[in-house]
Amino acid sequence: MEPRPPRVTPARACAFAVLRRVFEDEAWADRALQGEAVKLRLDARDRALATQLAFGAVQRARTLDHIIELLAKREIDRIEPGAVAALRLGVYQLLFLDRVPAHAVVGESVELAKMHTRGASGFVNAVLRRAGREGPALLAALSERSVKQAALRHSHPDWIAAMWWETLGPEGARALMAADNAAPEAVLRVNTLQTTPDELAARLPVPSRRVDGLPEALVLDGAFDAHGSALHSEGLFMPQSRAAQAIARAVDPQRGERILDLCAAPGGKTTHLAALMGAEGEVIAVERHEGRATALAQTAERMGATNVTVRIGDAAALDEPEAFDRVLVDPPCSDLGTLALRPDARWRKHLDDPPRLAVLQGQILRAGARAVRPGGVLVYSTCTISPAENERLVEAFVAEHPAFTPEDPPSDLPVWDHPSVPSFRQSLPHRDGTDGFFFARLRRSA
Repeated sequence: MEPRPPRVTPARACAFAVLRRVFEDEAWADRALQGEAVKLRLDARDRALATQLAFGAVQRARTLDHIIELLAKREIDRIEPGAVAALRLGVYQLLFLDRVPAHAVVGESVELAKMHTRGASGFVNAVLRRAGREGPALLAALSERSVKQAALRHSHPDWIAAMWWETLGPEGARALMAADNAAPEAVLRVNTLQTTPDELAARLPVPSRRVDGLPEALVLDGAFDAHGSALHSEGLFMPQSRAAQAIARAVDPQRGERILDLCAAPGGKTTHLAALMGAEGEVIAVERHEGRATALAQTAERMGATNVTVRIGDAAALDEPEAFDRVLVDPPCSDLGTLALRPDARWRKHLDDPPRLAVLQGQILRAGARAVRPGGVLVYSTCTISPAENERLVEAFVAEHPAFTPEDPPSDLPVWDHPSVPSFRQSLPHRDGTDGFFFARLRRSA
């Protein structure tokens, strides 16, 4: 292991390394953080700070780069990559974090530049000192009256801002983009096949609370390394947002039924379906990719979901007419409802993603519909906020398939009203405090 940089805290060293890996090597932020945290042997407190620094600087990269270019009088692509990472990390702390001493921010960022650049430490020092004096005013001067201005102010690609501007209106779009830059709510789904909410809450090292309408949900009120916990290894819970937990409950599987889950990996909804059935009946989980299917089977085993059968196959090519009581179609989507949780995702998405994905989503939805028995239930869900992938797609499907009629989900679920279609549901991070999920529940005529 490389020696730890002198006078640089482990958390900042970790965040700096993550920034470089994300923007220079196209690594996923969460995976890069995990690897660097292990390498530096971070404790829980340092890991939480490293996460805040790295994820925040990745999310706000567009805004940070704009401020840096104004202060440095130089375009970002003309600055050495190591210096860019040090500047992003430093400017983020100076402009967006409270109670962080400016001298520590500047000093440690300069130290990182000394170790990882070819003589750029003086340049980094000068820019950060200007950022401390002039940065707050430059940030405050950023308008959000137009789509492009709001996209820059809230660090989103223009095309995402424009889509939400049209879908939610200017006020809703601004609020949603602001929510994408806030820390996401931490929630666990208690695996009722193995334990109860009260039992798990008593064993957690952080406080938690229950929420109405989602009996298995525990909202955490403290930092918790869920995947590193022995309780996770025991299969007692699944990290899963409130919005994601609503999907299996919208399917409302009953004991003894035969359920189909298409595009099932990584298995959060699959194992929730199994738990709601008390592991009685059958859940057929279809996943196209062999590696993800193997991981899904291991998750089901760890969580005691003995009624889950994993199949490797193309969901769009499924041909089992009227073979299932209920079908969940949860296809690949643009993931625009989870940008707070996935800090680098916004920079990996493209304007043509929603229409391109909608073609595949429609194929999988039609395959799922064929598999529903007369009188059965079909639920379509995504974790995005994109009309092409959500309401427009389902409305077109219903128009072509009159045997399927939208119906309300179970009455005890949280009411996340869709902005324009009353029969559908859409959670919105800025309004509902959880991920942005869409779902429509359809009933096939008997």
